[in-house]
Amino acid sequence: MARTHHYAVELTWTGNTGTGTSGYRDFSRDHELAAPGKPTLPGSSDPAFRGDPSRYNPEELLVGALAQCHMLWFLHLAASAGVVVTGYTDRPEGTMAEGADGGGEFTGVVLRPAVTVAEPAMVDAAAGLHERANELCFIARSVNFPVRHEPSTHAVGSTV
Repeated sequence: MARTHHYAVELTWTGNTGTGTSGYRDFSRDHELAAPGKPTLPGSSDPAFRGDPSRYNPEELLVGALAQCHMLWFLHLAASAGVVVTGYTDRPEGTMAEGADGGGEFTGVVLRPAVTVAEPAMVDAAAGLHERANELCFIARSVNFPVRHEPSTHAVGSTV
């Protein structure tokens, strides 16, 4: 039998400037995302949609969720394969296209994981784990756009 998992958060709009949504320019897009026992995450819309650039927007969070999910699966697979990862960073980017109706959709995300492994002999094995990590990532499996990878892998002490 398949296991199921449930995720609950609380979203609170904090952008009522006194007149609610009386006009398009009369309210802030600010909000807070919270989960029990975790720091509150300040959110807004993308600045292109009148959002606060100092807060996370949903599009950034989606790109971040894809990168986090990929990293966590990659690290799991590396540990299982005997590949010792000593460093991991990523600079993912997503592209969203707006439609004539004002809506939009992501057309793709590119993950750029930079992985450091303990020994030169582990470089090839580590590089080969990204495809499987993508296949297993819950978030990547749930989106309807391509998630590509442009990884780099090097051993401790080698130049990138």
